[in-house]
Amino acid sequence: MSYLFTSESVSEGHPDKVSDQISDAMLDQFLSFDPDSKVAVETLVTTGQVVVAGEVKSQTYVDVQEVARGVINKIGYTKGEYRFEGDSCGVLVAIHEQSPDINRGVDKEDRKDQGAGDQGMMFGYACKDTDNYMPLPLELSHLILQELAVIRREEKEMTYLRPDSKSQVTIEYTDDNEPVKVHTIVVSTQHDEFDTDEPMLAKIREDVINILIPRVKAKLPERVQALFGDDIIYHVNPTGKFVIGGPHGDTGLTGRKIIVDTYGGRGAHGGGAFSGKDPSKVDRSAAYASRHIAKNLVAAGVADEILVQLAYAIGVAQPVGVYVNTYGRKNISLSDGEIAEKVKTIFDLRPAAIEERLKLRNPIYSETAAYGHMGRVPTVVKKTFESPYNGKVELEVELFTWEKLDFVDAIKEAFGI
Repeated sequence: MSYLFTSESVSEGHPDKVSDQISDAMLDQFLSFDPDSKVAVETLVTTGQVVVAGEVKSQTYVDVQEVARGVINKIGYTKGEYRFEGDSCGVLVAIHEQSPDINRGVDKEDRKDQGAGDQGMMFGYACKDTDNYMPLPLELSHLILQELAVIRREEKEMTYLRPDSKSQVTIEYTDDNEPVKVHTIVVSTQHDEFDTDEPMLAKIREDVINILIPRVKAKLPERVQALFGDDIIYHVNPTGKFVIGGPHGDTGLTGRKIIVDTYGGRGAHGGGAFSGKDPSKVDRSAAYASRHIAKNLVAAGVADEILVQLAYAIGVAQPVGVYVNTYGRKNISLSDGEIAEKVKTIFDLRPAAIEERLKLRNPIYSETAAYGHMGRVPTVVKKTFESPYNGKVELEVELFTWEKLDFVDAIKEAFGI
């Protein structure tokens, strides 16, 4: 018998994602002028107010107000009627120096022996649902909101759109974990005030089905397009009116969308958030490393679905445990435990080695803070950072390095595939 699985996403204008983007913009600003910065920044946003707090150890100084306002304006909160607007909101800063008790366990004389910035377990996941080895429900949920943001910025169609929105997609699968069809799509989008509610709701529903979804489908491979039938169940703004939104409608916090950031509920999650944390925090770097491992294992043909867990003790370089689960879908004769042992011989899992391999000491994090950290396209870009205290720096950086399939050949050789 078939089963249903559902994942959700939220837009860049969702209050939690506004917080994530401010925190990661802060991190990028620190790393651009001092790659060795240790950063743990949390952001709260609410009606007309931003609070940025955390711990930092760095040789540079960042204008928090300027960074926060730039992020908010870029997202699209530029009107006073939103009750949260980039140029006029208050910005309260409460940042202090990182605890020396934590730092002593991280910094070592030999950088390669750098200890983990905290204890914890991190998970990476990959499957064959999509060409980028991500679960299909989450992939579609992200794409719907990314395209909705494109439409909003074009200002040609659906001109009533405001920045805050959410999506949810339910996929029907066979017992063999093959996607059969798109079962249900939920879209809730913030919008301008209409004269009357009923025509408003009808108009938004019509536009989602006839404008948004066709544009999303056009970006998908044919095998995924074929899953969109005429019997899809749509719930568009199911509560009705959605004029009040963003940080005015709901307080936002950094790190409150960790399932949206990863695999949409597939696999597992260790509980640690990503945004605002430099890569010495294994919450972030080891989560990227475990995704890198899982994706390359599936791409190499070891299994059709894989979960990888890495676990660390604070101040200790080597992981305390490496775990692999192939859900009975492996294509080789080795046990999951034997696969895990081979993973340890292929990948150096010390935090410093992960930082170096995935180039994580670069300002690459603002792009991760909305629409998922996993399943994105590795890209080399040029970025410019300016500071009234440090001048201007131009850098060429590689985004989403953990999505590269650069270990497939090594894995095939190690596993005799």
